[in-house]
Amino acid sequence: MTFHLPSFLLGYTAGAGSVMLSKHLRPLLVELATATYRFGDMVMSRTAIKQEDLEDLLAEAKARARRAANGHSQGQAEA
Repeated sequence: MTFHLPSFLLGYTAGAGSVMLSKHLRPLLVELATATYRFGDMVMSRTAIKQEDLEDLLAEAKARARRAANGHSQGQAEA
C-alpha cells in the first residue's frame, strides 16, 4: 500500500477542521437543545390543560345525563 499525500492532507484537514468547528458549534447546539426542551415543556403543559378541560366537559355531560335519567329536567338547577 502506498502513501497518498493528497488523501492524507484531506483527512488531516477534515479532522483539524472538525475540532476547530466543534468549539464554535457547541454553543449553537446547546441553544438548539434548550429551545427544543422549552418547546417540549410548552406542549406538555398545554396538553395537560386541554386534557383537564376535556375531563371537566365530560364530567359535566355525565352529570347532566344522570340528572335527566333521574327525572330532573335539563337546564334547571337543583336547590
